[in-house]
Amino acid sequence: MVKADVIIPVYKPSEKFLRLLDMLQVQSQPINQIIVINTEKKYFDQLTAGTDFWQKYKELRVEHITKEEYDHGGTRNLGVSLSKAPYFIMMTDDAVPADDQMAERLLAPFKEEKVGMTYARQMPVKECGIIERYTRSFNYPNISCLKSVENLKDMGIKAFFASNACAAYRRDVFDRLKGFAEGTIFNEDMIYARGLLNAGYQIAYSAEAKVVHSHNYSGIAQLKRNFDLGVSHADHPEVFAGLSTESEGIRLVKKTCAHLWNIKRPWLIFKLVWQSGCKYLGYFLGKRYKKLPVKLVKKISMNQGYWK
Repeated sequence: MVKADVIIPVYKPSEKFLRLLDMLQVQSQPINQIIVINTEKKYFDQLTAGTDFWQKYKELRVEHITKEEYDHGGTRNLGVSLSKAPYFIMMTDDAVPADDQMAERLLAPFKEEKVGMTYARQMPVKECGIIERYTRSFNYPNISCLKSVENLKDMGIKAFFASNACAAYRRDVFDRLKGFAEGTIFNEDMIYARGLLNAGYQIAYSAEAKVVHSHNYSGIAQLKRNFDLGVSHADHPEVFAGLSTESEGIRLVKKTCAHLWNIKRPWLIFKLVWQSGCKYLGYFLGKRYKKLPVKLVKKISMNQGYWK
């Protein structure tokens, strides 16, 4: 088995974070070290105070930073700098392994030397809404695949779609490509993934490696999230220019409509139209954020700290 560390940026950790740690401890592929980069020490202390946390998770290494120091790419790069393992798994604090074989299956594609990154299938939480549940299956199907730069022609932006809510990286390649882009509002995982393809490496989607991770965002939250998505696309034309994202969104809406009709939940189509409209408006404004008043930009954005 390969040697791999797990790196987790944490902010206001909850019980879900503890379940994540518990599941990492029982993986069939032993985790070498768990490195946590926590934003604001007081929140971590609130979770661990009066418990046997440090006795239970002895393999944990925790580094604290302030909210002002947090950066989507930079914070993750800090975690990687603390690892000496040849492979590392990047996770978010709300993504919980679905079983004890997640790590083993996620790392398995690295048997192929050209694979520089793998990412896991994200399963909906039990309380997940019907629309979001279908969106998860659309973005994370039950069939694995291998993607290379040649797939840009037929897959477009999906060729380098790869979420680091749970993704593994080959360390020597990561260093060669100089890690995640820093100073980004969002999308550091896909920016890196595009660079990986451009450098001649492959991305493996492992449908067998599963984590439970989903959100029930409101329409307004979808607007804010997609505004930041649009900002990242505007700021990185070298990554996203020339690739249609709207067509993929339209395809998702059409397939979700058909799904809602087939399962006899047609009234949810109104909610889908509302949420999809919020997504599109947010993305449309984000792509053009440089033309908007600064106050409006700050109000719409989900990542307030970026604008400071």
